[in-house]
Amino acid sequence: MERRLQATEATIKDILIIDFNVFKDNRGYFFESYNQREFARLGITEKFVQDNHSYSRKNTIRGLHYQIGDSAQGKLIRVVKGRILDVAVDIRFGSPNFGSYFSIFLDENSHKALWIPVGFAHGFAVHSDYAIVNYKCTEFYSKINERSIIYNDAELAIDWGIENPIISEKDLHNPSFKAIEKNFIY
Repeated sequence: MERRLQATEATIKDILIIDFNVFKDNRGYFFESYNQREFARLGITEKFVQDNHSYSRKNTIRGLHYQIGDSAQGKLIRVVKGRILDVAVDIRFGSPNFGSYFSIFLDENSHKALWIPVGFAHGFAVHSDYAIVNYKCTEFYSKINERSIIYNDAELAIDWGIENPIISEKDLHNPSFKAIEKNFIY
């Protein structure tokens, strides 16, 4: 059986960088963006229940978002058009990487995806004129269980690579990293 996916563990345990096997010819290209058997082979056995699609302008920063309790989400992120800096912050108390973040550029040409399991806050910054991002979630969105961390938290010191970010009104008022509760234990 031909293997179509490869995964590399990121610098933070449990985050995976997914490389798709892209078939190119004179017509363009084709790849399977999701195949349950192949993802299970990589250790991603979670059931996806919701697909999200976002369009964002250059210099937009979305995040840092996560959900708690029964609504905690694992996310599989892929860029359809454009280029983003994708960021995952380890919020698992007791983790050797607690408070650390992993970032990677994802774009339409690299055909990479990022698997972020439960226990991480997620956000991204748009570095192209615009970006279309698709991501699969393992739980449904829940307003009551939604939590956030301010994108420019001094303790996290994330370098988004954006000088004058466009931030939603809601995300401008996110709490600091120090204010998060112990919702995830490593």
